[in-house]
Amino acid sequence: MTLTEQILSQLPGDALGGLRRTDDLWRSLREDTLPVATIVRESDGWLETVEWDVVICGGTLGILIGTALVQKGWRIALLESKTLKGREQEWNISRKELQVFVELKLLTEDELEKAISTEFNPVRVSFLGGSDVFAKDVLNIGVDPVFLLEILKQKFLKTGGELFEETPFEEVTIHPNGVCLQGRFTARIMLDAMGHFSPVVRQARHGQKPDAVCLVVGSCATGFPANNSGDLIVSFTPLQHQCQYFWEAFPARDGRTTYLFTYLDAHPDRFTLETLFEEYLRLLPDYQNVELSHLQFQRALFGFFPCYRDSPLQLKWDRILPVGDSSGSQSPLSFGGFGAMVRHLERLTAGIDEALETDSLDQNELGLLQPYQPNLAVTWLFQRAMSAGINQTIEPNQINQLLAIVFDEMQQLGDPVLKPFLQDVVQFVPLFQTLINTGVRHPGIIFKIIPQVGILTLLDWMRHAVNLAGYSVFYQLGRLLEPWVKNLLPIQQYYWHRWIDAWKYGSGGDYES
Repeated sequence: MTLTEQILSQLPGDALGGLRRTDDLWRSLREDTLPVATIVRESDGWLETVEWDVVICGGTLGILIGTALVQKGWRIALLESKTLKGREQEWNISRKELQVFVELKLLTEDELEKAISTEFNPVRVSFLGGSDVFAKDVLNIGVDPVFLLEILKQKFLKTGGELFEETPFEEVTIHPNGVCLQGRFTARIMLDAMGHFSPVVRQARHGQKPDAVCLVVGSCATGFPANNSGDLIVSFTPLQHQCQYFWEAFPARDGRTTYLFTYLDAHPDRFTLETLFEEYLRLLPDYQNVELSHLQFQRALFGFFPCYRDSPLQLKWDRILPVGDSSGSQSPLSFGGFGAMVRHLERLTAGIDEALETDSLDQNELGLLQPYQPNLAVTWLFQRAMSAGINQTIEPNQINQLLAIVFDEMQQLGDPVLKPFLQDVVQFVPLFQTLINTGVRHPGIIFKIIPQVGILTLLDWMRHAVNLAGYSVFYQLGRLLEPWVKNLLPIQQYYWHRWIDAWKYGSGGDYES
């Protein structure tokens, strides 16, 4: 019996079976055998009645946008395939980002504090052969999903929202005046909050293989030495199995959470999640300086997160808008989920509210709510530099060496450069300060990286980098013109606000220190 079988078989909830079912999905993705169902259809016939303004599919994170919209006075229906409740494992985020819940009046200050289960400082960034980099107040808050989702659920219902639990999404038909789900739920638009593996997204992408994948395994356990700091990204081994292993660790309410993750492609020869879990258990004692026999495992964590260069996703249908992980609005370096949803919550709430007010609900108008963002596109070069092809030959410690140099340069440039990047926000000036310093002081590592990432990837990155500079300029100019926007017609204001949002988020202008 392997270590993975031994430990996971003792955990509640059939953890070992869950890991193997997830592995079956990962295998189907690698072998390109996942079926593509036609669940989105179009009809020329008009609906006789439209009961809701918005129907949201996917309640775990859909409840966030659902509660925000119902408080705007819209008729909202929320469909959840199971019972709407949070998981036991905390969501990590920065305190500043959580203020959006108060600003949108989703939570009071007291309720927000109750939703925070852990807080710790500092977080560490470290790579084999390099120096430790520390930052404070970055992803150092653990939010209790059980409390947060329950209080939002009650506010959603109290304000007039309608929740349909144990109601999985099956199909949707798009009509000229609305959408109809399951032949039962009619609304003006549908929001797809069903995550990375949404069947709507799979049909929209025609079953396309992802351009990159992040594999993640981990656990929450007690028995670790006392430690009230976190690791944001740490690597202490060279390339193994054609993968660079990265680690995270955070204090949790009921122990300590540790993750092992790696970036790779979906080549058929890539290893399984169960293999990665075995690697996690093999290396965990060295990583946390603890014997496995001293740990009491509470739960196991595992999954994989696909990323597509063609993101955020622009649907070819009217009246459907992907939000959260369905939209692909996170960079290929992040896992998406709660943090990505919260980052865009204010923008999406205002944009959907305005789209409903102006009846801007066709594919082009809703597409403005998921615009091209060059600050996400440039991170594809970093993702590629942090991974190796299945048959690619690079020096075993090349990735660690590059990352150690880059983060050392960012630390020397200070928090205005380091902190946004650690929160998955790339801005033009900090990016080029870092790259120029790295190129001047360490030209050798640059010449090693070019063959690894490839000339075409580098040229594509340059195009997005130029756009990043342009978006930064457009956003500043757009802000100067804001006083005149109120004189425009409502539909013109809708377009202008979406352009401003695109420039703002696409340049990292949404980040506030």
